[in-house]
Amino acid sequence: MNTRVHVFISGIVQGVFFRSSTKDKAEELGITGWVRNLPDGRVEAVFEGEKENVKKMVVWCRKGPEYARVLGVEVIPEPYKGEFSGFLLRR
Repeated sequence: MNTRVHVFISGIVQGVFFRSSTKDKAEELGITGWVRNLPDGRVEAVFEGEKENVKKMVVWCRKGPEYARVLGVEVIPEPYKGEFSGFLLRR
């Protein structure tokens, strides 16, 4: 069963390779969507894919890459759309 979530990650999550690490992890798990930095210092992402793999992606976001210090992850479920063919880094 496929699912979609929209996530907002806060903490020290910019300038620590969070976006590129997120892309690598998403591709490893077969997840599509996108990730970008926000002007307020958070990272925003949309993940689509098999439900268990999306759950694993969200768990990964709670820690992030080595130098990140995640303080919060807001997860908003959305209807699955199947609109992505890969995983993109957005600006």
